[in-house]
Amino acid sequence: MTSWKHTLYIVFFAQLVSAVGFSVMFPFLPLYVQELGSQTGTSIEFWIGMVFSAQALTMMVASPMWGSVADRYGRKLMVERAMFGGTVIMFLMAFARSAEELVLLRALQGLITGTVPAANALVAAAVPRERSGYAMGLLQMGFWGGIAVGPLIGGIIADAVGDQTTFVVTSVMLLIAGLMVWLGVQENFTPPAKTKERPNMLASWRQILQEKSMMMIYSIRFLSWLGQTMIVPILPLFVQSLLVSSSRVGTMTGLIVGVASATGTASAIYLGRLGDRIGHRRILIVSTLAAAILYIPQVFATEAWQLLILQACTGVASGGIMPALSALLARHSQPGAEGAVYGLDSSIVAGARALAPLLASGVVLWLGWSGIFIASAITMFITCVLVALFLSDAQPTAEASPALSGSK
Repeated sequence: MTSWKHTLYIVFFAQLVSAVGFSVMFPFLPLYVQELGSQTGTSIEFWIGMVFSAQALTMMVASPMWGSVADRYGRKLMVERAMFGGTVIMFLMAFARSAEELVLLRALQGLITGTVPAANALVAAAVPRERSGYAMGLLQMGFWGGIAVGPLIGGIIADAVGDQTTFVVTSVMLLIAGLMVWLGVQENFTPPAKTKERPNMLASWRQILQEKSMMMIYSIRFLSWLGQTMIVPILPLFVQSLLVSSSRVGTMTGLIVGVASATGTASAIYLGRLGDRIGHRRILIVSTLAAAILYIPQVFATEAWQLLILQACTGVASGGIMPALSALLARHSQPGAEGAVYGLDSSIVAGARALAPLLASGVVLWLGWSGIFIASAITMFITCVLVALFLSDAQPTAEASPALSGSK
């Protein structure tokens, strides 16, 4: 097996394990906040919102900095930092004494972890660029595969042995993933030359953001994530409106999320490889347009099974969006800048995740529960137009600039 395939498959499995670990908390996290209570007398509803947004906000700030550190000291080191840091933070969450402490730990999680961008940067630097679509599709498969089964596993463990034990189990899973990367991956990393002209992080970010192609990819990434994640906080309430009995809301919501994640996982690897052959721009156009079209009939769903089928189809389209964008980032980034590129990418995604719940609340107040699907459809259609009009599949031929390579 070639060295890049060895690295890819180990990181894929580690990403799968870490995705399961980080997602097991989703079914019971609001209930855990409620159980802990507030020491300051602030409403529990506020802390439930903060426990989700705190991690996204701190990750938005920290990811670009970790990405630049990766370009100077190695990408494998950053994956280990994310995995082992997550191990400690998740273990401490089991012993939180209040909602405030849990939110603080979630904020630290956003600052210290970030396994997805770290893994993307490590693989992007190791894999030949003509195979980047396949590699990013495989990583996407690992991520969404973990997201698909994690909540179900978390719900079962929490019901059987309690919320606190679930955090301990998660900590062990992240430790295993970190050890896999530490022992199994050999990174051929050459630190940039220590010259007086080596720029700081801000100069590297500025150099990346000055490239029109990179700015367009980041804009498309932001909009695509916004379109997909606006639905997440509203979905349980919409499902509740479709069911006669509210006792099955959690089960049905988990099933819908799991099936959508599973179909996205299945399509990610195939569409990633297809993009290597026919171009990732084409995959993006078709996937974003399909997602926009599929969101529209969800407005008129009157039964939960109808929403389940439509979300499964939407998952197929979503599975083509993220690996295509990751592959385009790999193709348009200069050698030696992968950490900074994917760090900024993670910051963009975190920003979309932080903004999505606020927009979703406004849309629901204006248009009602089903209006969120209209907003998502419009967002995905705008994304499709941007891809069709302004995004190129061509790979830049220019050599790495001093601002990115760290040398003349």
